[in-house]
Amino acid sequence: MDALTITLSILGGFVALIAGGELLVRGASNLAAAFKVPPLIIGLTVVAIGTSAPEMAVSVQSCYVGKTDLAVGNVVGSNLSNLLFILGAAALVGPLAVSKQLFRLDIPVMIVAAMLLYALGMDGSLSRGEGITLAILTVLYLSWTIVEGKRDAKHLEDELEDIMPSDEAGKAIGSNLALVAVGLVLLIGGANYLVDGCVKLATAWGVSELVVGLTIVAIGTSLPELVISVLASLRGKRDLAVGNVVGSNILNVLAVLGVSAAVAPEGVNVHAQSLRFDIPLMVAVSVACFPIFLSGKQVSRVEGCGMLLYYLAYLAWLVYSFVVVKQPPGYGSLVGFLVPLAVAMVLLAATRRRADGESPPAA
Repeated sequence: MDALTITLSILGGFVALIAGGELLVRGASNLAAAFKVPPLIIGLTVVAIGTSAPEMAVSVQSCYVGKTDLAVGNVVGSNLSNLLFILGAAALVGPLAVSKQLFRLDIPVMIVAAMLLYALGMDGSLSRGEGITLAILTVLYLSWTIVEGKRDAKHLEDELEDIMPSDEAGKAIGSNLALVAVGLVLLIGGANYLVDGCVKLATAWGVSELVVGLTIVAIGTSLPELVISVLASLRGKRDLAVGNVVGSNILNVLAVLGVSAAVAPEGVNVHAQSLRFDIPLMVAVSVACFPIFLSGKQVSRVEGCGMLLYYLAYLAWLVYSFVVVKQPPGYGSLVGFLVPLAVAMVLLAATRRRADGESPPAA
């Protein structure tokens, strides 16, 4: 396969994934609205599942053809991209609000899911049984989200109005089912082209499928989250931007890897490289986001800029390690990334305490 064919395969796969995800979200959202499902629940379930659909399609297809490194790299890379690149970009548009429900449930679940992936992967694989367990946890999480969402539905009723206009709810059920069907076809077809192109690209560049999954595939499959989060920020629905990313990260680990491990003939291989660097970094970034979110209950533009710079440094280090020195980053590199992250968190906490101490008392 020549360079032009590989490029067209990857680009075509990306376009099909994004279009398929959009149609799937739109059709499912309209169906939910037509059946009087509260808007908040639509956002916490349909939108989160829809924006994780590209990761699901790519990871399941990768596992089905035996390329499990690409599946793990896709999920871990997407989660890092969501927290650093997408939230950073959305925060530059405008400071992002963080709702109380995210603190009560979703952010802790995101952190626990990241830690669970590391714990389950320490033996070098995710077995079918572990995949089924993760899938069951997905159902429990979504069920609890629906219960919690009903309590706050009245307060947040307009949250998704600009993203998914309610006047579309009256569309014929048949046309919305057609949107869902076409979206699924595009997702499956796009995943086939993307996986095939990325495997050929990894072979041509002489790098592992894990690296391609952590970078090109991860950024590409995170585009739906980027579109929704930036759009939400532009339209003033800035807590939706954070909720979209957090919910997607949870589903990427629990649902995407769970289903992938369940369908893979021999489970999902968790590469030693991921355990030494990428997954621990994902855990650390997930934990580090909690004080960022907690600081003023928002993500400021300065914090967003810091997230973007950190993500660019991560990508640059991956390229340097695998392309220039041709040696995967190890524990030393991990420490090099965690030290500045810890320092940044301490400085942020100190700055917030000082600002709180200097702020005038409430009247």
